[in-house]
Amino acid sequence: MNHDTIQPGSGRDLAEEFCARVADADRSGSPLRIVGGGTKAFYGREVDETPLDVTGHRGITHYDPVELVVSVRAGTPVSELERALAEAGQQLAFEPPHFGAAATVGGMVATGLSGPRRPWSGAVRDFVLGTRLITREGRHLRFGGEVMKNVAGYDLSRLVTGAQGTLGVITEVSLKVLPLPSAAHSLQLQMPLASAMTKLARWGRQPVPLTGAAWHDGSLYLRLEGGGRSVDANRARLGGEALDRAFWQDLREQQLPFFSGADTRPLWRLSVPQVTPPLELEGDWLYDWAGAQRWLRSDAPAATIRDVAVRAGGHATCYTPGVTDPFTPLAPVLAKYHRQLKARLDPNGIFNPGRLYPDL
Repeated sequence: MNHDTIQPGSGRDLAEEFCARVADADRSGSPLRIVGGGTKAFYGREVDETPLDVTGHRGITHYDPVELVVSVRAGTPVSELERALAEAGQQLAFEPPHFGAAATVGGMVATGLSGPRRPWSGAVRDFVLGTRLITREGRHLRFGGEVMKNVAGYDLSRLVTGAQGTLGVITEVSLKVLPLPSAAHSLQLQMPLASAMTKLARWGRQPVPLTGAAWHDGSLYLRLEGGGRSVDANRARLGGEALDRAFWQDLREQQLPFFSGADTRPLWRLSVPQVTPPLELEGDWLYDWAGAQRWLRSDAPAATIRDVAVRAGGHATCYTPGVTDPFTPLAPVLAKYHRQLKARLDPNGIFNPGRLYPDL
């Protein structure tokens, strides 16, 4: 590993141009549709406004492998960032899905989506140290920094993570990174869902180096990562058949047969407490995150699916492109706070209006 602070010089800085465009849009009341690689355009409601393409604003601006910190412009392809980290033996531990080669760092943060490792490593928001953001006045502000610390008041860097560009234009993000594991092994065990859930709950209380756990169609899929001795010992203890590690990338990128477009039934993502028993919904299921993230193929009415998820203490999101309302409606109190926040940061509604909900 290179132990020197890296100051890459490639890339383009278009922040000044973006600031002028945002300020003009706010003055004229002309909404903008913030555009990145477009690989996650399906995730959210459609926004038919003037595009602000941020993909030209790219490049790694600062990377310190010793401090485990990288700062990168929003238009930088995620794959480019991951290659740079891998060369130094490091990674984005939250394992973000790309859904295409054009995926950008800005889209990664704006959607806040994480991969199979999320329950054990944390979500995107947990690794965001700071951001640079263009406000509706066209001001280019920095929030947070490049160290892990407590933040008094609003932590706007984490607030914009997952906000789908509705609060401002993310131009740069500083992220905590982690070393790649020294050893890894994936395995597959044949067992029914009930047995898999019981075992996962037990292993969760033991020093088992799990970083991936999924179940589908009678098979439990596990990924072990960490020190060589720990991985080898647990590999021998758990048994099962060796599994190609590409399974986890295919799961992350929705390339498994379960996600095939040949199945015309809507695709739903249900986020529920891990210990939630099987939900009474007709369809085909794939369990991820040791049961906390459940994918469902079903023709059941959207209201029924969402009601079941909410009663279980979670929520349901439709991943089928083109649906009018992909997200579970907010509870009245939460909706009030969302509207107040939007009114405070974007009173003229110029940033991705309606992307999350019709009145946001």
